[in-house]
Amino acid sequence: MAEHEVVTEGAPSTADVCDAGAHNACVNVDLALNRVFTLLGKRWTGLLLGVLNNGGPAYFSELRRAVPGISERMLSDRLTELTEAGLVVREVDPGPPLRVSYRLTEGGVALKPALNELAVWADRYLPESALRGGC
Repeated sequence: MAEHEVVTEGAPSTADVCDAGAHNACVNVDLALNRVFTLLGKRWTGLLLGVLNNGGPAYFSELRRAVPGISERMLSDRLTELTEAGLVVREVDPGPPLRVSYRLTEGGVALKPALNELAVWADRYLPESALRGGC
């Protein structure tokens, strides 16, 4: 049993889900990793979490400047997804002017070691030439 399976106790295992009618098409897919990459695998999401993990709470405009190339619409969409996933809290600061800030929840902060390990891995194994048009 993998270590993370303890965290997902009660969730159907990969075999349970795949044998239920998928003809073993996803027998090698780890359901916990599937959930992680469904959310964090989207463009900009990891970068936003990294910015919030390294800099603390930030206003929308600060996040937009911190992640070059992200549009306002995409930033808004990603922040909404992270909020709905329980990783980010949206707080409206009383105005004037009315400002909205974002900060990580306990779950978002708990991602910091994993994000740091991914950065170490990338420095060691992922050549910069593997990036196409990233920021």
